[in-house]
Amino acid sequence: MRVIAFSAAARRVPVALSVCLVSFTAFWVAQRAAHVSMIDLMVYRAEGATVRAGGDLYALRATAAHLPTTYPPFAALLFTPLSLLDTAPLRTLATAGNLALLVAFVRLSLKLVGHTRVETVWWVAAPAVWCEPVWTTLRYGQVNLLLAVLVLWDLPRRPTGRRDRWAGVGLGLAAAVKLTPALFPVFLLVTGVAARLGGRDGGPWLRHARGAAVAFAGATLLAAAALPYDSWRFWTDMAFRAGRVGHAEDTANQALRGVLARLLHTPDPGALWAVLAAVTAAMGLAVAVAAELRGRRPWAVCACAVTALLISPVSWTHHWVWCVPLVLLLWTRGHRAAALGSLLVFCSYTPWWVPHGAGRPEMHQGSVELTLSALYGGAGALFLVLAWTSLPRPGPGVVRVKP
Repeated sequence: MRVIAFSAAARRVPVALSVCLVSFTAFWVAQRAAHVSMIDLMVYRAEGATVRAGGDLYALRATAAHLPTTYPPFAALLFTPLSLLDTAPLRTLATAGNLALLVAFVRLSLKLVGHTRVETVWWVAAPAVWCEPVWTTLRYGQVNLLLAVLVLWDLPRRPTGRRDRWAGVGLGLAAAVKLTPALFPVFLLVTGVAARLGGRDGGPWLRHARGAAVAFAGATLLAAAALPYDSWRFWTDMAFRAGRVGHAEDTANQALRGVLARLLHTPDPGALWAVLAAVTAAMGLAVAVAAELRGRRPWAVCACAVTALLISPVSWTHHWVWCVPLVLLLWTRGHRAAALGSLLVFCSYTPWWVPHGAGRPEMHQGSVELTLSALYGGAGALFLVLAWTSLPRPGPGVVRVKP
């Protein structure tokens, strides 16, 4: 019987792999047929060239769209090798690399939700490449999958009783490249403090948060040593200019700030957004911490990721690649209707159905258009509510955390 079972499993893997390769090939052909510019990749390449030339990183305007540099200086250091390649081979390598990262991301997401079958990785990766956040990540040549892989590779390293010298490195490096993942070390810190307040050992969480802080500081100081002027400009000025990234009301902005800007028909929702973002951050972190302390790590990770996306000044649609573990979590935990609804939202490309682009038509959306252009943020908010209601009641010795 074991031989038969092994034989059946051995047959399933090649079939799943073949289906995934066919899907990836079709995706590659579709991307080329659409003549995608991979515009963000070209910005990264220009940043690397600027570093090599000793230019002013935050005065850079790259591509025909005159896009600015928006990431911390450490990212530009990592992009330096990109300037050594011509654009055609660079696009090919970036697409292949992102497809490989998608497989790794799916594998880590399945591991997070407790599913370890090898063939399932291929079955999930095959359709995942077509969901809008992943498609757009590859279309633009973005780094979202790399950052998500760093986070999911790092988080399972704690809590444990023994020290792990690599714990926090992935989180710290991800935050040094792009600030949004910085909420994960904050989540670890708050969890450790809450655990201690509840009479538990918060050391593992605190050590992990400290490791992330050290990795972030090390990467940031390295960039400061190599790019002192650019580092000073970013951390004293550019980091606080959310408007440099793009218009808040852009339909692609699925953060709370974007939803509010479109709803209120204003380019700057101002204090109202600041208050709403602070409340969402507190509630989202409370859900994540409660889930972690009650032994529901998958809910904690997804809640933290969704919270980070909601409270960020700008979360473009391609930042929502976290929909992959979110849908897997909902499905494996029996919330099939919610999983299918989320899948529909993130695979329907609805943000692009509404008027957008030149002339800033997002400032004049009607009720239907407002709904369609807020579905990602709405799905994220509903997920946080479902996550909280799905948590078990705290038992003896478990910290009670109220959102």
